[in-house]
Amino acid sequence: MANSFDSNITRLLARKFLKPFQASRVLTRTVDTQLFQGAYNPTSGTTIDVKRPTDYKSVRTAGGDMTGNIGSIITGKASAITQDFFTVALEYANVDEAIKMDQLDELLAPAARRLVTDLETDFAAYMAKNCNLSYGTPGTAVDAWSDVAGAGALMSSMGVPDDMDWYYAMSPGQEVALAPAQSALASGAPSMVDSSWGNATIRPNFAGMHVLRSNALNSRTVTTAADLIGKLTSAPDLTYLTAKDSMTQTWAVKEFTANAVVKAGDIIEVTGKYRVSGSTRLPIFNSSGAQILFRGTVTADVTLSGTGTGNLVIAGPAIYEAAGAYNTTSAALATDDVITILGTSGATVQPALFYHPQAFTIATIKLPKLNGWDTVMTTEDGLSIRVTKFSDGLTNKQSVRFDLYPAYGVLNPFYAGQGFGV
Repeated sequence: MANSFDSNITRLLARKFLKPFQASRVLTRTVDTQLFQGAYNPTSGTTIDVKRPTDYKSVRTAGGDMTGNIGSIITGKASAITQDFFTVALEYANVDEAIKMDQLDELLAPAARRLVTDLETDFAAYMAKNCNLSYGTPGTAVDAWSDVAGAGALMSSMGVPDDMDWYYAMSPGQEVALAPAQSALASGAPSMVDSSWGNATIRPNFAGMHVLRSNALNSRTVTTAADLIGKLTSAPDLTYLTAKDSMTQTWAVKEFTANAVVKAGDIIEVTGKYRVSGSTRLPIFNSSGAQILFRGTVTADVTLSGTGTGNLVIAGPAIYEAAGAYNTTSAALATDDVITILGTSGATVQPALFYHPQAFTIATIKLPKLNGWDTVMTTEDGLSIRVTKFSDGLTNKQSVRFDLYPAYGVLNPFYAGQGFGV
């Protein structure tokens, strides 16, 4: 017996949905993506582990004798955290009508774009809260190409590998601010405006950056407090072994404004402790020749006590060990070190994002089929979407739903940062 139309409908919808879904992606096309298949089930919890790259240290000896100098290999793992389901649904009557009128593309394209927009907005917020680097002054708009170049210089100084394109994602408003300079660059160097993938590309290569426009970048509010300066209550755990899996660090703080809510995404700077390169462990200098102070990013909102104390979880740990292969600071953080939340109290800011593709990973879990009218489609880079046709006996309606179940992970917070103007 030939297949009925109903048995093929989800396959048809999958093919039609996938094209606008792929065409609408920007941020999720620029990071590590993968499909978790067979590695996850509802009883395994909310995390899935991925191996983190291994690092080593080199040793200098007078005669080449390595006795006592061979360090153990410590490999970390990154945990991808499952998120909420992302779903768009359509009444089947509308789908059926679109098929008969040959307007299925027009019907599905807005649904696909909505799924992408919601996914990328959520993922961009995750990126901003889980990156370690930052360039510029929070609240200062990106209004010059030197702001982009500065972020690229910071990544280069940090030893971020240039084995892949680096990306700098800015909002449409930030692009407008750069438009005069963009025109000047175009007239002076035509090769800089060559076409590249997608209309989102502003510059295919500027200061090592692939510069993109994204409408998914989030705004956030800087901590509202009378005083944005506090101190460390005690030295945090500075060992790589403790931080290697989460790549975060807990800072006990004091002397902030009582009951203040320190906001996720806030950038905190440590006075007197400097950032060192991830590859050479040498100090990093800015364009003025001054050493760059160590900064970290708050990963989640924290309400401080009535005496201004609390524990902040920071993306990108301050590691300091004797002859350590993973050191990120020039000296150990210590009790009473002064720390400052950068920006203006209560100000709303919208940072750009700059990053190496392997700073983050976004994965999707291949969902099980619900019935015979299901189709599961997978993009070339591993994102999986399930298409299901279903009926509601109570409302006497038929519908079609498109489901995506993502997991977000941080592979290396020192490969990504928030971008501002200077």
